[in-house]
Amino acid sequence: MEDENQGNIADSGELVHDWAELTRECLINILSRLSLEDRWLGAMRVCKEWLQVCKDPCFNSAFDLETHFDSVTDSPRFWTPEFESRIDNMIGSVVGWSGGSLTEIRVRHCSDRSLSLVAQRCPDIQVLSIKSCPRVSDVIMAEIASGCPKLKELDVSYCYQISHKSLATIGSHCPNLHILRRNLMNWVDPSQHFGIVPKEYLSAYPQDGDSEVAAIGKFMPHLLQLELQFSKLTGKGLVLLSEGCRDLEYIDLSGCRRVPRQAMAYASSNLKKLKNIKQPNFYSPRSIFRMERYDHP
Repeated sequence: MEDENQGNIADSGELVHDWAELTRECLINILSRLSLEDRWLGAMRVCKEWLQVCKDPCFNSAFDLETHFDSVTDSPRFWTPEFESRIDNMIGSVVGWSGGSLTEIRVRHCSDRSLSLVAQRCPDIQVLSIKSCPRVSDVIMAEIASGCPKLKELDVSYCYQISHKSLATIGSHCPNLHILRRNLMNWVDPSQHFGIVPKEYLSAYPQDGDSEVAAIGKFMPHLLQLELQFSKLTGKGLVLLSEGCRDLEYIDLSGCRRVPRQAMAYASSNLKKLKNIKQPNFYSPRSIFRMERYDHP
């Protein structure tokens, strides 16, 4: 007995804990206190036992990388196929581990490949945020609309292969959608994106602002929050939006330079439930006019 006890006591006389002997329930309790990043970069690499516990569905009902992206400066490497493949592989792993319980995904730079798995195997998804995804298309968004009818929040900001067709399809199949973010890059002064976002992607800036807001107004009547930063909608589009989305409480039109003040006033009078509106900055410094070459593909 004395020899056995000595095997568990360090030279300092302190008791040594054998982490390998922890029950699965204890490990789950401990690992649940870690952040997503700590689990992926730390706990999963400790041993096979810890890796298996990290795959438990209780850890994979939500997958949020947005906090990581917010904490780092945007980088050219984020826009490479190699980085996109890494994000796709991570999403694929989480979808498999979740066992169908995944309800929230917040990522950037994924592609149709991983979202196809989401559409097929995650019917309970309520939050889908996929900003800055240059290779996410209308085709896969149609699959998302059919496979994920419980969507309540959608962010497709800076996804330039997604058009008004996707917005119409999502609105038709997801009646509980209350939050939509469709922000675009700053075309007024695109210099902030130079050297980071590929030039050809900047040139592919969506021009169909009115088509998009017309689809939103027609197919998403229960929206409560809407972000359309730097959209190229006009006064006509804003009128259609205000006539269709009467429940809007918040709308962000920052950078929407083509919307006249008269249309803003009309829309505001239509939206009786509106609590907060971010209006365009109608002042255009002379220095930005030389950037207008990015106004068209």
